[in-house]
Amino acid sequence: MAILVDKNTRVLCQGMTGWAGTHHTARMMEYGTTVVAGVTPGKGGRSHLNLPIFDTVAKAVEETGANASIIFVPPQNAANAMVEAIEAEIPLVVVVTERVPALDMVRVRQALNGSKTRLVGPNSQGILAPDVCMIGVMATGSARPGGIGIVSRSASLTSEVVAQVTAENLGQSTTVGVGGDPIHGISMVECVELFLADPETQGIVVIGEIGGTEEQEVAEFLQGRKVTKPIVALIAGQHAPAERRMGHAGTLTMYGRGDANSKIAALEKAGVRVAPSSHLVGATIRQALMLPH
Repeated sequence: MAILVDKNTRVLCQGMTGWAGTHHTARMMEYGTTVVAGVTPGKGGRSHLNLPIFDTVAKAVEETGANASIIFVPPQNAANAMVEAIEAEIPLVVVVTERVPALDMVRVRQALNGSKTRLVGPNSQGILAPDVCMIGVMATGSARPGGIGIVSRSASLTSEVVAQVTAENLGQSTTVGVGGDPIHGISMVECVELFLADPETQGIVVIGEIGGTEEQEVAEFLQGRKVTKPIVALIAGQHAPAERRMGHAGTLTMYGRGDANSKIAALEKAGVRVAPSSHLVGATIRQALMLPH
């Protein structure tokens, strides 16, 4: 059983008529995701990709029964799009947009308080439950149904780890990109908790990187708990220079916080097995599951 999405997920795309929205919505539909509408203010009443376009999210939800949204809106307008989806009470919102201004995300986080919405991103590659549903921009060629839940801050490493897990004949229950920006929605801890509660997820892979404290928060969550599923982690950026942003807004270590070594130490103390290298994640989760080759 997947987390966050299932066969009943009905997706609308905010910003679908732009190039990125068009391209990736078409990919999602080709994969089998049920996309029911697009939202572009001022273009309501038209159709695009043989789907109806609405001026507002609320109207799209009313007309189509959409219960998820993916947002392809430029950074300066992305927060307004997120708040509109939250106010329309969409249960799941995935945001691909990168570098949304931090103060805008503070406003979004305030809108999320007490809402019915679970936000994934921004700067997320999305959610993929193989052969069930894909909401996002990730590659799907290596993904196969299986028992490994993957939560990640890194899009490129996610593709590598998915390929390794598939090569080990394990497959994935769901892959979730929480987003690389410093302020975002769903946390790694929330994803780990969902995977632990999912009866079809047999093991968990956490793909972390320098910057922030999410990996330490995972370790704190696991401390003292009786965890019945093996958890493997990969922490990228072990050789990155301090106080220099690497790749995107969240990968920044400052003042002795957010460095790879402290993350690795915290996770190992909590009983997480840390993969020694990025090319050994698949083998490490197989070993953690104690499965023969």
